[in-house]
Amino acid sequence: MTAPMPLPAVSRQARSTALRDAATICAGLVLLAAWEIGGLDLPLARLYGSAQGFVWRDHWLTGGVLHGGARALAWALFGVLVLGLWRPLAFVRGLLRRERVWWLATTLLCVSLIPLLKRTSATSCPWSLVEFGAGLAEYVPHWMPGVRDGGPGGCFPSGHASTAFAFLTGWFALRERAPVAARRWLIATVAVGLGLGWVQMMRGAHYLSHSLWTAWICWTVAALSFHLVQSWRSAARPAASSLETANDKLA
Repeated sequence: MTAPMPLPAVSRQARSTALRDAATICAGLVLLAAWEIGGLDLPLARLYGSAQGFVWRDHWLTGGVLHGGARALAWALFGVLVLGLWRPLAFVRGLLRRERVWWLATTLLCVSLIPLLKRTSATSCPWSLVEFGAGLAEYVPHWMPGVRDGGPGGCFPSGHASTAFAFLTGWFALRERAPVAARRWLIATVAVGLGLGWVQMMRGAHYLSHSLWTAWICWTVAALSFHLVQSWRSAARPAASSLETANDKLA
């Protein structure tokens, strides 16, 4: 009778990284809850919106360059990740090809997930509120599921912010092999994501919390995906080692 294969031991470093990522996810959730309890969304929206609407909604800078332009830039960066599977940039060359595949696939997962969540949302955008001169919607917090605000809905979380926050995956892909590049990538991604979220708030397209939730969702998806793949690889190593040992004995 063959003895059961022992489970692979999780390294101290991997366990520490997993705990740190879990703590970051929980801390982010607590901060988001504090934001929601504080009711900051509507007062911030009122800084840019009035009964006449949102003056920045169709402005060439916010509605053109920082909306359509940012989206085009994000797709260009995604194209760089695709090409990087064969011709990676200098700071990515230290990654194994399977790690670059993970980076690309998880980024695509984040980009795809946010629009799917938006389709199920009953929350309407600020520019659809009666208070801001258009539509029939009344303000209803998005954390009250099933409660309709009288508007079209489909506004939570922020899809535009995901054009930046989906690339948070780069932090997880780079942090072990290129920590300096990882930190720079993280800072740039967060800065751009927050900037795009603020622009969308100025336009009346989203409340700021919609973008903050997008950041949290993308971070959580990336962290879970990273550690699931790491666990799968750890479990696969003993199996491969046992197979090699068995082949050696047969030989």
